[in-house]
Amino acid sequence: MSKPIEIPPLTARKNYKWELLVLLWLAFFLNQADRQIFSVVLPLIRKDLGLSDAELGLIASALVWTYGLLVPIAGFIGDRFSRRNILGVSLVFWSLATLSTGFCTTLIQFVLLRGMATGGGEAFYAPSANSLLSEHHPKNRSLALSIHQTAVYFGIILSGLIAGYVGEHYGWQRAFFLFGSFGVLLGFVFFLRVKKDVPAVLNSSVQTFIPDTTPTVGQVARIIVRKPTVWMLTLAFACMVFVNVGYLTWMPSFLAEKFGQSLSEAGFSSLFYHHAGAFLGVLMGGKIADRYAAKKPQSRLIVQALGLLLGAPFIYLMSVSLSPTVTYAALFFFGIFRGWYDSNIVASLYEVVAPNIRSSAYGLMLACAFLVGATSPYILGVLKPTLGLSAGLSYLSFMYVLGATLIGLAVVRFFEKDKNR
Repeated sequence: MSKPIEIPPLTARKNYKWELLVLLWLAFFLNQADRQIFSVVLPLIRKDLGLSDAELGLIASALVWTYGLLVPIAGFIGDRFSRRNILGVSLVFWSLATLSTGFCTTLIQFVLLRGMATGGGEAFYAPSANSLLSEHHPKNRSLALSIHQTAVYFGIILSGLIAGYVGEHYGWQRAFFLFGSFGVLLGFVFFLRVKKDVPAVLNSSVQTFIPDTTPTVGQVARIIVRKPTVWMLTLAFACMVFVNVGYLTWMPSFLAEKFGQSLSEAGFSSLFYHHAGAFLGVLMGGKIADRYAAKKPQSRLIVQALGLLLGAPFIYLMSVSLSPTVTYAALFFFGIFRGWYDSNIVASLYEVVAPNIRSSAYGLMLACAFLVGATSPYILGVLKPTLGLSAGLSYLSFMYVLGATLIGLAVVRFFEKDKNR
């Protein structure tokens, strides 16, 4: 009998940090794709089940509310337990919830499975994933996190194309079945590849994990309360999330109604041009920030503020344009500058937060931002019958301007003090 092949510890493998990035990229891809499916097939669900625009907006908001409520818990857990277990379990859980959404027939079922179960599972991904990546890429943190962030764009673009096609030809239910099944499969692969290595990572030269010295929830909260830069970054993030969630929920329907596009065409066009621009923008923003941050750490925040400020006019233009071509161009440049902001969401926060509470701090930041941003789909759904989607989407540009102002205030007034504290 031949000897079983022993797989060496993952941390001992060459280029482990890049293999980790690939695994997390795939998981984040599904995290975003599963979240976007509902918006793409929303017209089919409305037609099939007779749900109102306000009810459909409520379903989308329920996911973000659940995410916002649970993500701080996920952050604190991520500073205290195996992040491999947290990431793997959350991936399998939200994928099963996505798969089960295909069986929904009532509003309450959508709220429970699509909103609470999917949102709850996804909440436990980002804090642990970003903390783990940051530890393994200390010298090129913004670049690594930017590459990880590109999974958002690919996930949303491909979910728009694939879910729209599957929904039109085979029914909206099968779109959820497809993505959910793939996620469960990836979850098993994820556990297989990292099973024996995350505990070693937590106790290796990357970072020594000492439970007795990990701050309590109250201590973390007190540390963060004394850092106005964290408040400003969190409020700006809330502005960005408000815009992003509203745009992602209603843009496919906007193009289908305004320009008479098919579901698959509207789903693809509403997501591709914006996220193609964001893909380029996030890599640009990461490289620019890494280049200047060594000598001037506030450069990360400056790149974010410029991204929001320069992106605001294109949000307005995409909403009021009467030409599909102009709308697509506006979506592209809106994406470019959104990418500048996205490239430094985590890296900017980590400039003023100590390594041993980063997961917790990011969890609290996500919670505040998503609890505010969750209202966007519902508000736009309520306003849609009276003001229309064009006016509602155009108002989102003001949130970008507000976010840029908040980050600028942090740079001028609080950053240096909070970084040294």
